Amino acid sequence: MANKLTANEVLESLKPLSSGWVFNESESRIERAFKFSNYHECMAFSNAVAWIAHQKDHHPDMLITYNTCIVVYTTHSADGITALDIDSAQEVDRLIPNV
Repeated sequence: MANKLTANEVLESLKPLSSGWVFNESESRIERAFKFSNYHECMAFSNAVAWIAHQKDHHPDMLITYNTCIVVYTTHSADGITALDIDSAQEVDRLIPNV
């Protein structure tokens, strides 16, 4: 099982990520909303996130609307954020360069 990061470790780990990631300490998760110009782009992105999740065997919660996908990471077995969540968020950020 992966080790749970402290709140300070999570905040430090988020610094290299895009500024859109938010640490929700009370719910022990990190999340980011991605906005697109239409449903098709949103679904293409969501499917790419699903592919990353499949490859890593680490699956985020996602809320998908017409043009927005909210990606939420936490490691349930650790009851909090682990390095795997941070690494997964980095992979998702690479899907949309310069954002």
